[in-house]
Amino acid sequence: MLINAVHDEESRVAIVEDQYLQELDIESAHKVQTKSNIYKGTVTKVEASLQAAFVEYGAGRQGFLPLQDIHPDYWKDGVDKDTDPRKINIQDVLEAKRSILVQVVKEERGNKGAALTTYISLAGRYLVLTPNAERGGISRKLAESERRAIKEILTQLNVPDNISVIVRTAGKDQKLESLQRDFSYLQRLWDEIRIKSDSAPSPSLIYLEGDLATRAIRDHFTDDIQEIWVDQQDIYQRTKQFVHAVLPGKEKLVKLYRGKKPLFRHYGIEEQCEEIHEREIRLPSGGSIVLDPTEALTSIDINSSRSTGQKHIDDTALATNLEAAQEIARQLRIRDIGGLIVIDFIDMANRKHAQQVEEMLRDTCKPDKARIQFARISRFGLLEMSRQRLRPSIRESTTETCPRCLGRGRVRIVESMALQMLTRMEDYAEAGKGPTLLVQVPKDTGEYLMNNKRNYINRTEENYEMQINLQIRPDLEIPHYRIERQWTDDGQQRIEVLEDTMKGKKPARGGRKLKPSVPIVGIPTFEDEVAPEKAEKGNLLTKISDLLFGPVQRRKEEAKRKAEEERKAKEDAERAERNSRRRGGRRRGGRGRRPGTEGGAETNPVQTQGKTSVDSPSEPRNTEGKPSRNKRPRKRKEAGEKVQSVETPTETEASAHNTPSDEPKAEGNGTARRRRRRRPRRPAGEQGAATQDNGSEQASSANQGQADAGSAEAPQRKPEPVAAAPAPASTSAGE
Repeated sequence: MLINAVHDEESRVAIVEDQYLQELDIESAHKVQTKSNIYKGTVTKVEASLQAAFVEYGAGRQGFLPLQDIHPDYWKDGVDKDTDPRKINIQDVLEAKRSILVQVVKEERGNKGAALTTYISLAGRYLVLTPNAERGGISRKLAESERRAIKEILTQLNVPDNISVIVRTAGKDQKLESLQRDFSYLQRLWDEIRIKSDSAPSPSLIYLEGDLATRAIRDHFTDDIQEIWVDQQDIYQRTKQFVHAVLPGKEKLVKLYRGKKPLFRHYGIEEQCEEIHEREIRLPSGGSIVLDPTEALTSIDINSSRSTGQKHIDDTALATNLEAAQEIARQLRIRDIGGLIVIDFIDMANRKHAQQVEEMLRDTCKPDKARIQFARISRFGLLEMSRQRLRPSIRESTTETCPRCLGRGRVRIVESMALQMLTRMEDYAEAGKGPTLLVQVPKDTGEYLMNNKRNYINRTEENYEMQINLQIRPDLEIPHYRIERQWTDDGQQRIEVLEDTMKGKKPARGGRKLKPSVPIVGIPTFEDEVAPEKAEKGNLLTKISDLLFGPVQRRKEEAKRKAEEERKAKEDAERAERNSRRRGGRRRGGRGRRPGTEGGAETNPVQTQGKTSVDSPSEPRNTEGKPSRNKRPRKRKEAGEKVQSVETPTETEASAHNTPSDEPKAEGNGTARRRRRRRPRRPAGEQGAATQDNGSEQASSANQGQADAGSAEAPQRKPEPVAAAPAPASTSAGE
């Protein structure tokens, strides 16, 4: 199984067997699938002639609800609920403006609205829950022995009286425990839907089917699938969690594709996917099949073409028909063609050959999930069959009607278009659409009319006493044209558009905006099937949301955490900048200023160098915590030499400004931790700043030990760089 979800516009799921495409599902972003979704809508009209009602549920067109699909719970009060719906009128049981819970059975197609029903069905992995139905069932594709075994298991299943279940084909080999867990999940899901529908406004989406990947695994996964490749990270994580929940032990089959080539091209099925848009499919033997979808049915024609490998014409017809039967069954699955299908096989004279072809077609259609009914090959070589339409076909999902031919596939030639215009001119002239007729045509048609049919147009003008103006419009293409009638009324120019083929059909009406509501997502988790003792607390909606939106939520939390870290880092940087500015101001006040400058007090050179070595954040250090000698700024050394020439009375004057509380710090026995203490108030003015900074520098010098204190008593000595640095032990203690 290959899951291609690289592009947001389109997702594809393919099942490949021996590099041969067997199944293909495509979901386009511009056409959202609504089948199996549950809505809360409002009955807008009850039509007695159709015995049906129209429901506004938020789509482009109102939904169609037949009488037989209306559950008796929605009937009017006083009506007998046991009455046969075929014996009553819809206006007697249903009224307009009533809120109703409906499920989409068929998608919108063309001008037809979606088909709705009030008999809700919820599909799980092994069961289908029908809350409003009275009878359950078992898949028709199972053998009679398997059906009897499942019936015995269903008798042990705890199913309430107002709920019934249908066993799917995937549940044929499951035990009672697995079916019970699947039923418990579906029952909880129905309770969530029922509770939400009671409080939700109308129209609103109540239940949403899972995405394409989860639906494909739920509906198409079998034991024959050996690998599940996904080429998108988020889809890969979601798919792996889903497989782990639904199919324990199979999550190792889910793998992330990281190749350079696109996933489908790597496995050689990209060309096979492109064939679904082709009208003609070539067969290996040389024959071909041609598929033509129409409004009523899909016709398939089989041609022998270059198939000449057999010796007799009957053998050639049989071989080509058998090969075509296999390819037709595959194309019906891949293209998801539904409705009535008519196949025109090559004529076979032998009836046994026709039976072989019929058996081949039935056998190759057995893996199909849709219900198929077959007829026999008629004496005209035609076989009729009908196939259930599970979803919109690939043609409807990925194509649109050609704006030029309007879906016909062919256009008129220039000569035929010119004759058509002459006929339209005569018709309007005879109807009295005068006095002036303006005919706008494409370029080729207009040139042909003026060069070859000008005399005919002149005779028409003379016969009907009117004027015909022929105008070429470059934007028009065959078969489009425009005809206008022009006249003057009370001095005003009047124009009437008689025909305009460029108008086309009206654009699709936009649906009403759904009321804001978070739908319940239909992705089964089966947490209790994997590890019942580790099941998380919380309701079913929380678990489903975590499974579906888990990666998105984790990315949001990761982004929020990174933003919080960036905010904290920014605050720390601003705090460090404010601290550095504060330290710069104190230097300007006295501690960081050179002796002899204006407004600054002179400081002991040993104290100055020691303070700079400890507090400067930009000072380079070696592995021992000492300042590097070769990286010391040259200005610092010159300042030390200048301090040496300062006279002693100046230092005494500077020390005289110290407060009594600062004198004990200069004695040399203070601890490094006391250096962090700050005065509650700073003295105003530069002199006060110099006094505080001088006291801080003396405290820093005191933290250096007895050796530094001795140096402080003799400021006339030239300080050595090594002696000026604090000991490693006291530095680490201060820090």
